[in-house]
Amino acid sequence: MISYNIITGDTLTKVFQTIPGVGPDNLLTYRQVIILCITIIFTLPMSLYRDIAKLAKVSFISLILTTVILVIVMIRTTTLGPLVPKTETAWIFAKSNAIQAIGVMSFAFVCHHNSFLIYGSLEEPTLSNWSRITHVSVSLALFISVLFAVCGYVTFTGYTEGDIFENYCRDDDLATFGRFCYGVTIILTFPIECFVTREVIANVFFSGTLTTILHVAVTVIVVAVATSISLVYDCLGIVLELNGILSATPLVFIIPTACYLKLSEERWNHSDNLISGLILTVGVLVMTVGFVMTILHPQECSHGKEMFYCFPHNASLYNSTLPPF
Repeated sequence: MISYNIITGDTLTKVFQTIPGVGPDNLLTYRQVIILCITIIFTLPMSLYRDIAKLAKVSFISLILTTVILVIVMIRTTTLGPLVPKTETAWIFAKSNAIQAIGVMSFAFVCHHNSFLIYGSLEEPTLSNWSRITHVSVSLALFISVLFAVCGYVTFTGYTEGDIFENYCRDDDLATFGRFCYGVTIILTFPIECFVTREVIANVFFSGTLTTILHVAVTVIVVAVATSISLVYDCLGIVLELNGILSATPLVFIIPTACYLKLSEERWNHSDNLISGLILTVGVLVMTVGFVMTILHPQECSHGKEMFYCFPHNASLYNSTLPPF
């Protein structure tokens, strides 16, 4: 939820800056104002729903907008990519921060925390339906994520920011439309995470049932905490890394395999137990090493800075100083 607010603030401020008459001192150019307004007008009211099924149409709109954004990123790969100089180590297979990348990708794919809510919202909550939905949705997410990653990195290589739309120039109208779609997508996704957080709080502290007053109070507190943190911190990269390392990695690699090993009645050297043990070990290693590296070597953040290749004169000078490849 914190990362979604940061993305909203980063993205929509650049969209509003392109509106005629909106100058640098306009309130619409301050990310804090944007985050507060979006929270009060959109995300908080949507988060107050009790039934996650009410967000089905919202999720469908988000999927359509994601497709539009992907098309825009692919177009800019061919039109902007040749104008951006490639970094010297652009095509090295893996660098030292690959561990943090595993955490970020885990964060992108983690869906365990909302599984029960979504399963309960199905018209026919059967295991066969659930299996079909999860396989199709995760496969689609993998396909889209790979396209985003490849197109984004091919375009900007070592200059790629945690939020890829930070890389596009402010006067790029197509990218501005993409930013708008991206911001709307994030706004529509925010309530789903709030549903999960509220559900966990209800189960842990209130025996799974919230009165109307408690429902509203817990929702407001959760949204307020996430919003407060996102107002004072604006670098997306480290937020995604910490989310991935400390939350997603245990949910994806550690907790499921630990539960399986605990419940398994097979011998310790059974193939399923060995595979689970290997995944568990990798998960612990990724979480430990990734956390240390994230703290010691956080990703640089250039929030709000126009990239050098957005200025043709500077870009040509920069190109002339690059070593030959």
